[in-house]
Amino acid sequence: MAEPMTITEKILARACGVEAVRTGEFVNAKLDLALANDITAPLAIKEFEAAGVQKVWDPEKVVLVCDHFVPNKDIKSAEQAKFVRDFARRQGLANFFDTGRMGIEHVILPEKGLVGPGDVIIGADSHTCTYGALGAFATGVGSTDLAGGMATGEVWLRIPETIRFNYHGEPPRFVTGKDYILFTIGMIGVDGALYQAMEFGGEAIESLSMDGRFTMCNMAIEAGGKNGIVEPDAVTEGYCRGRTRREPVFFSSDQDAEYVRVIDIDVSQMKPQIARPHLPSNTVAAEEIAGLHIDQVVIGSCTNGRIEDLRMAAEVLKGRKAHRNVRVIVFPGSQDVYQQAMHEGLIDIFIDAEAAVSTPTCGPCLGGHMGILAAGERCVSTTNRNFVGRMGHVESEVYLAGPYVAAATAIAGQVAVPEEVLA
Repeated sequence: MAEPMTITEKILARACGVEAVRTGEFVNAKLDLALANDITAPLAIKEFEAAGVQKVWDPEKVVLVCDHFVPNKDIKSAEQAKFVRDFARRQGLANFFDTGRMGIEHVILPEKGLVGPGDVIIGADSHTCTYGALGAFATGVGSTDLAGGMATGEVWLRIPETIRFNYHGEPPRFVTGKDYILFTIGMIGVDGALYQAMEFGGEAIESLSMDGRFTMCNMAIEAGGKNGIVEPDAVTEGYCRGRTRREPVFFSSDQDAEYVRVIDIDVSQMKPQIARPHLPSNTVAAEEIAGLHIDQVVIGSCTNGRIEDLRMAAEVLKGRKAHRNVRVIVFPGSQDVYQQAMHEGLIDIFIDAEAAVSTPTCGPCLGGHMGILAAGERCVSTTNRNFVGRMGHVESEVYLAGPYVAAATAIAGQVAVPEEVLA
C-alpha cells in the first residue's frame, strides 16, 4: 500500500514515474508546460542557444507571452519582444502570444486551456504558481532553469513540505479571495511558507469561484511559497470542461497525509483587507486606514484582472464618478476578458466613471509603463506586490487590495470600503 501523500506530492510522483515521493527528496520531474515572457524569455533563449541546443523539447508545450512591456513602450522593449518573436518563429512554437492576440500570461494560459489539473508547469515568472488553482503543480523558476526545461522537458527540484490552510465559515459581503490571501500572508509573513506548498481548502474555498482561487494561488509566492494549490472539485471540472487541451488528472490529498503545519482561518469575521507599504504582509482591515489620500487606483493584473474582478469593480463604480484627484486605470487580463466586459457593459461603466481602460498588459504592476508613480504619490492597486519602487519612484507608496476596495477608493479619493460608497 502506497504511503499517504499530499496533492502536491502525488502530482510530482506521477511526473517522476514513481509511486511515491518524500519531502526533501531531489527529483527530475517531467514537464507538461514551460513558460516565459518578454522580460525573462530573452535570458532563457540565450542560455538555451549557448548550450548548443537546436530545438525545444516540444513546440506545443513551450509557451512565450509578450505581456510586460506590451504594447512596446520604447526601443529597448521593442528589441526584447522582437528577440522573443524571432525565436518563436524559428522554433515553430504553437503558443506564442503577442500584441492583439495576447493577454497577461497567467490569465490567458488557463483561459486557453493550456494548463490543467495534474499538470507540472514551470515559468520564468514568480506568479506561475497561479495555476495551482486548477489542481496543478506550478512554480516559478529562473531563466537558466527555464532554458533547461525548454531543452529537456524536465525540471530538477526538491519535494516541498506542505502547509494546509483550512478556511471556514461564510464570508461577509465584499470579502473575496484577495482578502483571504492578504489576511493569510499578514498572518504568516512574507517568508512564512518559504519553499513550501500552500494547500488551500475548507468550505470557504469550496464555495470560492475559480477566479477567486486563481487570485489566492497567484499570491502564494508573496509568502515565500513554492506553489499554491487547491484540490480540484466540481468548480474545477466545470471550468475545465471543453477548455483544457489535455485530459485533466484530478488528485486530492490523502486524509492521513503529512503536513508541516495546519492553519485554520475563520472567514466569517473577516473584513476587506489592505496591505500597506512596503510588504504584502503589512496587512490590516481597510477600514483601519480609511481616509488616507490616494493619487491613483489600478484595477487589473494577473491577480485581479479576470471578469469576476471587473464585475466587482463595476458594481461599485456604476453610476458614479472617480474622484477628480484620482487617476483610475483598468486593464483587463486578456482580450477575451476585455471583450466579455464590453458585452456586459462594464467598459461603459468604467469610462463613464472617467477611468482609463487599457489593453491587457503587466505594465503598471511592475512600474514598467502605463501608470508609473511619481515621488510622494500613493496608489491602491489590485496587483500582488508593494515593494519599494514597485510601481514607480522609490518614494511612492503602493497599497494592495481587492477590486471592491480599489473601486471604492477611486470614488472617495481616499482609502474607503465599499459600504461607505454604496450607502
